[in-house]
Amino acid sequence: MTATDRAFVAADALVAATRAWRTEPARDPKVEALALAVSANLPVLLWGEPGIGKSATLQQLADGLGTPMETVIASVHEPSDFAGLPIVGDSPATDGVPMAPPDWAVRLARTGSGLIFFDELSSAPPAVQAALLRVVLERRVGSLQLPPAVRIVAAANPPTSAADGWHLSPPLANRFVHLHWTHDARTVARGLAGTWPAVTVPVVEPARTSTALAKARGAIAGFLTARPGLAHHLPTDAEARGGAWPSPRTWEMVLRLLAFHHSAGTGAEALALAVVGAVGDGAGLEFVSYLDNLDLPDPERVLANPEAFALPERGDRQLAFLTAVISAVQADVDRQRWEAGWVVLEKAVKAGVPDVAARAAMDLAALREVSWPVPAAIDAFVEVLQLSGRLPG
Repeated sequence: MTATDRAFVAADALVAATRAWRTEPARDPKVEALALAVSANLPVLLWGEPGIGKSATLQQLADGLGTPMETVIASVHEPSDFAGLPIVGDSPATDGVPMAPPDWAVRLARTGSGLIFFDELSSAPPAVQAALLRVVLERRVGSLQLPPAVRIVAAANPPTSAADGWHLSPPLANRFVHLHWTHDARTVARGLAGTWPAVTVPVVEPARTSTALAKARGAIAGFLTARPGLAHHLPTDAEARGGAWPSPRTWEMVLRLLAFHHSAGTGAEALALAVVGAVGDGAGLEFVSYLDNLDLPDPERVLANPEAFALPERGDRQLAFLTAVISAVQADVDRQRWEAGWVVLEKAVKAGVPDVAARAAMDLAALREVSWPVPAAIDAFVEVLQLSGRLPG
């Protein structure tokens, strides 16, 4: 080994030492929101100025998931890099022309899981953004279907600080949970001293999933019934359209976020950031406030003892509660739980709100096995069930 080689070996060892660090548990709501959305397998878009640690956080997240990370600089690729390149075979008229995927997609498909990081998304021209639509929504790259365990995260700089920056197209923006990434000077100082915050991945508790999903369905059904104008609202200006805004697609994202939150026990502040990142500031903050005051009872406890619960007083909360109960029955149908659901609906009728319970009654009636006897509580819903076809005339 020459003197020059020894000098480079020593230099490389020092470089490696500067990149070595340990991690410690620390609460950072934006990191928790990122981990929640990735755990729920929702595409995430991190907005932030260059050089504030987006890539390093994602590498920690990939390490925590035990999965590889593939980084793709979106701004330097052509549309065909995502839509696939046509490969003509021996008999294209018979077999068609497949679209060959790029190497990073093949590696992820071969591994079976992974995290794709699309960097500099706001610097990608509209044609490349259009090609990314199918990758983000359908997980298809050319003719290759990415495995379900592949997660998608992107990063973008605001147009004012991006090289040749573009506003995101509304169809692409509406497929992401948008998180605004900032740095904390104290965290940076401690990290450069050798210790960075750990990225903790939420762990879903299987025993909680049924109740978690039922409560999430009830909450969103009640909120959108009370605020139907927030089900879909496309902003008028280009910058807002390139961010988070409410649509049926993004409310479905919120449903998944809320179900994972209930099941994994993530922090309320992280959930709030993720919800706002899905449906925007106005709808998101209003929904988070609604959740704070909702306080739905556990639908499984209600089904176990349907005589012991008290129906909420407000109409939107009543609908949220009844939707959660019927959703819990749908998740695990048997005669005892089905009959308990009718006891719950009967209480709604006695409370003077049969109209609130009518939709739930139609869903519950559809779950009946032929051998199960018709409960007495169904009498209050005979007319609506006959009109809907759930009950013969």
